[in-house]
Amino acid sequence: MKKIKEISSTIFEDVKFFELESFNDNRGSFKEVYNQEIESILGSINFIQDNESISSYGVLRGLHYQKKPYEQSKLIRVSLGEIQDVIVDIREESNTYGRWESYNISSKNNRVLFIPKGFAHGFLVLSKKAIVTYKVDNCYNKDFESGINYNDCNLKIKWKLNEKEIIINDKDTSYPKFNK
Repeated sequence: MKKIKEISSTIFEDVKFFELESFNDNRGSFKEVYNQEIESILGSINFIQDNESISSYGVLRGLHYQKKPYEQSKLIRVSLGEIQDVIVDIREESNTYGRWESYNISSKNNRVLFIPKGFAHGFLVLSKKAIVTYKVDNCYNKDFESGINYNDCNLKIKWKLNEKEIIINDKDTSYPKFNK
């Protein structure tokens, strides 16, 4: 029985955006958050770590990425709340280099986003609280950490909250602009 459906195509090659089926009854709900069916959609990938982020309304984390050889593919889902998830293609050889796309992911819509290596990633919390979980296929290395300024005038990302509502740390605001 198929438990996953692709809900939309993206402008990016290899990015996958799909929805998990949720089984609900008087006790609550149940869903398989990772299984062989998801693996078959993603192809050969070896996730080595699960991460979890807990944030409150208005928190923006990103836009982050790891430089080679520590690039990371990510499988993003929200177990509580709602986020606006944004990715930017930073693969110089790509036809979509420098383009961004935004995805609404929540615990209610059961959507999951797979981001391959070569993308900057960030998210903005739209609910009172959000728990974001993600699998990665490479270890984090502080010396290879990098990012793009979330408010880059070249990218013109349309964040769903106004500037006054956004809570962001100094490190994320100090990232450079994107140079195409």
